[in-house]
Amino acid sequence: MRIQRILMQLSVAALLAVALATFSASSTLAQADIYEGATVTGTVVSFGGRLGSRSGNFRLIIRNYTSRAEVERLNDALGSGQDSLLNAVSGMSAGQIQIGNGVGVPANVIFAEPAENGETKITVIYQRYVGFSELRYGTRSADYKFGYAELFIRRNGNGAGTLIGAAKIRLRNGNTWEVEDFGIYPSRLMGLRVRGGRVPR
Repeated sequence: MRIQRILMQLSVAALLAVALATFSASSTLAQADIYEGATVTGTVVSFGGRLGSRSGNFRLIIRNYTSRAEVERLNDALGSGQDSLLNAVSGMSAGQIQIGNGVGVPANVIFAEPAENGETKITVIYQRYVGFSELRYGTRSADYKFGYAELFIRRNGNGAGTLIGAAKIRLRNGNTWEVEDFGIYPSRLMGLRVRGGRVPR
C-alpha cells in the first residue's frame, strides 16, 4: 500500500488579495512585476527510487505572471475537477520550465507573492508530459497530470525551493488548492539564481 502525502496548499484567496494590493501600488515596484522577464537557474536534486539520489539542471523563464482574472477562472475550473483545470491551463503560457536535459515545456501558470524575511515566493504549475507507457498501461501516475514548483528568492537574487514532478491538484473549501505528490519525497531546488528581469529595490 502506497502512502501519499498532501505536501502543498495554495491559498487562492491570499493570491487574489496580493493581486489587488500590488495592482494598486504605484510608488514602489509591485509584486506583480518582480522578476518578470527573468531567468532562474539552479540544480534539481531528487531523492528515493531505484536510482537513489540524482541531480540535474533546472531553468525557469518568467515571461509574465498569471493575472487575477485568470486565477479566478482557474479556481472555478478546478471546482469541476482536475481535468477541467488541465483543460483551462493547456492554452496558457506564462513562461518555460526545463528540468534536467529534457526539452523545456510551457510554464502554464506562474504566481508571485511575498514570503517571510523579505523573500519572494514564486509558484509554478505546468502540464507535465505523461509517457505513452503510463497511458497505455493505465498506471496510477497518469492521474498526476501536473508539475508543481515553489521557489523562494531572496532580495539578492539567490534562493532555493521544491519541485513535484508528478502532482495531483484538487480544490478544498472553495479557494484552497491541495497539491499531492505521486512520489514519497519532493525534489529540492538548490542554488537558484535569478538573472535579468525586474528586481526588488
